[in-house]
Amino acid sequence: MPKKLIKRYLPTPEKIKNLKGLGWLGSWLHNPNIWHLHRHSVAKAFLIGLFFMAIPIPSQMIFAALFAVAFRANLPLSVALVWISNPLTMAPIFYFNYEIGALILGHAVDPNLHFELSWHWLTNVLGELWKPLYLGSVVVGLVLGVVAYFAIHIIWRLHVIKRWQERCVRKRLQKIAKQQQKKP
Repeated sequence: MPKKLIKRYLPTPEKIKNLKGLGWLGSWLHNPNIWHLHRHSVAKAFLIGLFFMAIPIPSQMIFAALFAVAFRANLPLSVALVWISNPLTMAPIFYFNYEIGALILGHAVDPNLHFELSWHWLTNVLGELWKPLYLGSVVVGLVLGVVAYFAIHIIWRLHVIKRWQERCVRKRLQKIAKQQQKKP
C-alpha cells in the first residue's frame, strides 16, 4: 500500500492529541500503535471505519475512534472512513442497507420510501423501518469491513512482494555491472 499517500492526507498525531474534545481519552491517545501505518493497523482501520460508516447512529466517528483505540487500529484512518457516509451519500447508503435488511427478513420494500432528516420522519417512519434498516446496516457494514480487511492484507502483501522482487533485480543488475567493470 502506498503508505506515503495515506500519510499525506491523515492528520498528525499531535494535531489529534491537542483537540479539546478528546482530552478525556488521555493516555490512550499516546499508544503508538494507533498512529502507525502498517498492514495490520490499516486493515483493522478499514474494518472498523467501514462498519461504522454503514450503521445509522449519531456519533459514528466517536464509536469508530473508541473501537480503533481498543483494537489498536489506525485511529485517523478509522475516523476518516466513517465520512464515506456524509450528508450527500447517507440516503442512498441507508436505503441500500434497508433493502438488504428487508430482503433478509422477507419484507416488501416500499418503492416510494424516502429518507428524511426530520423529527417527524424519525418518530413516525423509522419506527416501521428500524428492523430491516439496522439488520441490513450491520450485514452491509460487516461484509464491507471484512472484505476490506482481507483485501488490504492481500494488496499490501502483494505490494511488498513486488517491491522485494524489484530490489532483488536491481541488486543483481548492480552486481553484473560491477563484474563487467572489473573485466579488462
